[in-house]
Parts: sequence; C-alpha cells; structure tokens
Amino acid sequence: MSFILALTPIILILFLMVGLRWGASRAGGAGYLTALLIAFSYFGAGQELLAYAHTKALLLTLDVLLIIWAAFLLYRVADEAGAIRTIGNALPHLTNDRGMQALIIGWVFASFLQGVGGFGVPVAVIAPLLVGLGFTPLAAVLIPSIGHGWSVTFGSLGSSFQALMASTGLAGDYLAPPAAIFLGISAVFVGGMVAHAASGWRAVRRLLLPISVLGITMGIGQYLVVISGLWNIGAFGGSLLGLLVGYPLARRFRGDQNNRDRLNVRALMVALSGYALLVVVILGVQLIPVVKDFLGQVVIQVDFPEIKTSLSYVTPAGAGRKLPVFRHTGVLLFYASVLAFLVYRRAGLYTSGAIKRILDGTLRRVLTSSVSIASMVMMAVIMEHAGMTDTLARGLADGMGVLFPGVAPWIGALGAFMTGSNTNSNVVFGALQLRTAELLGYSAAIILAGQTAGAALASIMAPTKVVVGASTAGMAGKEGDVLRALVGYTALLVMFISFLTGLANLLGF
Repeated sequence: MSFILALTPIILILFLMVGLRWGASRAGGAGYLTALLIAFSYFGAGQELLAYAHTKALLLTLDVLLIIWAAFLLYRVADEAGAIRTIGNALPHLTNDRGMQALIIGWVFASFLQGVGGFGVPVAVIAPLLVGLGFTPLAAVLIPSIGHGWSVTFGSLGSSFQALMASTGLAGDYLAPPAAIFLGISAVFVGGMVAHAASGWRAVRRLLLPISVLGITMGIGQYLVVISGLWNIGAFGGSLLGLLVGYPLARRFRGDQNNRDRLNVRALMVALSGYALLVVVILGVQLIPVVKDFLGQVVIQVDFPEIKTSLSYVTPAGAGRKLPVFRHTGVLLFYASVLAFLVYRRAGLYTSGAIKRILDGTLRRVLTSSVSIASMVMMAVIMEHAGMTDTLARGLADGMGVLFPGVAPWIGALGAFMTGSNTNSNVVFGALQLRTAELLGYSAAIILAGQTAGAALASIMAPTKVVVGASTAGMAGKEGDVLRALVGYTALLVMFISFLTGLANLLGF
C-alpha cells in the first residue's frame, strides 16, 4: 500500500500528460497537490516539515530557473539580431552533399543551438531550413530531433545537469564525467542515425568517416570541457569543435557546388561574436581568481534543521542549495546577454522595439516551463522529505535487484517523455535513482549518468518538441507520423545507454 501511494503522483502525471494530453504545467501542479495530500495524510509529514520542504524547493527551483531564463534570453538576443539565421544560412555554403548537409546542419548545428538555447529551439530553427534545402518535411523534423539529443544534458547552458545536482545534492565534479562519457559515446550513433534519416543506409556507409570524426570530436570536446568544471558550456564547447572540424570535412564532401550567393564572412563573424562573449565571460570568471572571489562574496544559503515525519522518517540537518548571487551560472549568462546585445546593437542589427520583443519572447517561451519545473521540484522535495522516495526506492531495489542498472536509463527516458524535458525527468527521478543505487550498492554516479543520458536521448520524443518541430516544417496535424518515426531511433539509443550503464556497474566503475 505504501509503495502504491508513493507512486501515485508520478502515475498521475503520466496519465494526465500521455492519456489526457495535459501540459506539463497543469499535470505537474496536479502531481504536486497529490504528493502534498498523500505526504500529509499517510506518510506523517507535518506542517513544519512541509514548510521546510517548500523553502528548500524554492531555492532549488530558483537555482535551475535562473539558468533557463538567462539561457533563453541569450538566444533571443542573438535571434532578434538575425545571428541565428546568419549562422544557419552560412552552413549550406560548405557543401551541397545532401548527407553532409544533414550532418553539419541537423546534427552539429542542432547541437550548437541546444548548447546555447534548448526549449525546442534546434528543431524549430533547423526544420524549415532543411525544407528549404529540399528535404522532405518528415526528414526535416526527424534530422534535428535526433541530432540534438546527445547534447541535451549539458545543453541549455547546463540547466538539465543543474537540476540533477539540485535534486540529488551531489557535486558536479562527481556526476559529470560518467554522464559526459555515456553521451559522448552515443554522439557517434546519433550521427549515424541522422545520416540514415536523411538518405538511408547508403549515406551511413558513404559518410562513415565524417560521422566518426565529428562524433568523436564532439564527444571528447564535451567531456574535456565538463571535467574542467565548465559543465554549463559542455555541449556548447563540444558542438563548437564539431563546427570547426566540420568545415574541412564538408569541403571534402562538397557535392555539386552551385551556390551563387557569396558567403558574407563579416556578417558571420559578427553573428558568432555574441557566443564568443559567452565563452569569455564564463572562462574569465572561472579562471581568474580575483574575479571569481569578488563575484562570489554574496551567497544565499539556508541551514535546515533535522526534521522527521510522525512515522519516524528522518531528514538530517544540513545546508540548502548554495546560490552565489553574482557568480551563479544564470547571472553569468545574463552578463553575456547584455554584452552580446551591445555588440549587436553597435553593429546595427536591431530595429526599433528590439528590447521589448526580446523580453516578451523570452517571457512567453519560459513561463510555462518555469511553472512545470517549479511544481515538479516541489513535488520531488516533498516526496523525498516525507519518505515517499525512500519507499519507492526500496520497492524498486526489492523488485529489480541486479537488473536495476539496465532499467535506470529507461526510468529517465520515461520521465523525459512524460514531463517533456530532461530537466523535469532529473527533478522527478533523480533522488529516487540515487536512493535505489545506495540501497543496492551501485555507483550513484553511474546510475545517475544512465538516468540523465536516457532522459536526454528520449526527450526528443517529448510531445511538446514534436509539435513545435512539426509546425515549423509544415507538418501540423501529422505529429503522429513524426512520433512513429522517432520511436525506433529513440529506443535503440536508450537501449545503448542501458547497456553502457549495466556494463559500467558490472566492471565496477
């Protein structure tokens, strides 16, 4: 009975989103209220416990949302200046080979956009671009959908990974390396699937060299950035290396060159300058001790006492999430956004009313996702403090045992599909996966790498992303066709992560 009640909020969210097609914000709110009621009435969570849980959830929510808000603000600053369009239009000049266009635009550039934007941006931007290059509408949606999946966890300036750290309380330098390895290896398979979606197995065989080189380059690039502590620009750094390496590869696989328009190099450099400033800001703060110490002086952190339920489930005393006010990743992104705006304005890329359009566009896009994340964070924290997460973990440990490492990525994948994002999946299931790993004696870092990697690769099938992609490629009303086509690719990728997770635990990593 305890296990069923503890599972009820999660099952409810799944039913409302998949069965009744509710949005994540409404379903998340229903899940939160259900968890609150069950925690209070059955698991013995008193008013004091719930008050502390809500306070802690508020800090965790702010930690994640600051990055999400600022990441999309930077994207809107660049998009309003036409920088995204300029970069996208420059890429077809590299090659007319259909397969290479899919790889460079639908895989590498899609990953770059995920690194700096997220929120369905890669598919929304790239699908119409591919249609304009002659791809079928279905292929135009499939290619970037598949192509950006490997970069989701360390994309959106690390918001999904931030959520994983927040929900588990574990440090980034412990969680990041195995997650980066799993996703880096999967990048090569993603490239093969992009080529297959574009032109079938013949394209995969013909383009095996660029697929391998680009996949290995981006995977290793992301890993090196991540282990250096710059996990918030992991996908950005890896995909940027991919763009640089992709240039000579694209020149080798050029196809029939018939581009009559000359590439405007100056406009391209100006467009890229906004993202160059992002790198300068983040590296400057991370690597210059004086700047790092100065900006880190003001910190928000709350110490919480030991609290327990009437059923004697204890949450130990400890400090809540530490938020350095002027050095938080989200604040650094805000600095970069302001600097990028000034550069683009100096270059004359804005028209009247640009600031209002940037802010309005940012608010419209992040408002719904912010509500869903806030409600799901509150649900997850309440479940954890009431002992509901522990109950679920013990049930999973008893029921799965040695099979759990292989199942963990599928739990993450289910969370991403039902909540619409890797971030929400990490919030809902992060603590559960951690507790189950602890009970079974498995490496928490490996299990959580499987969680977030499975969620990242399955997030490409989230209904909200599919709807956005289909609408921009002229496939509104045919979302079912896209989902059916994505199922096979997604299942193979999650299955591969499941294999890696099981293998890593078997070998004792």
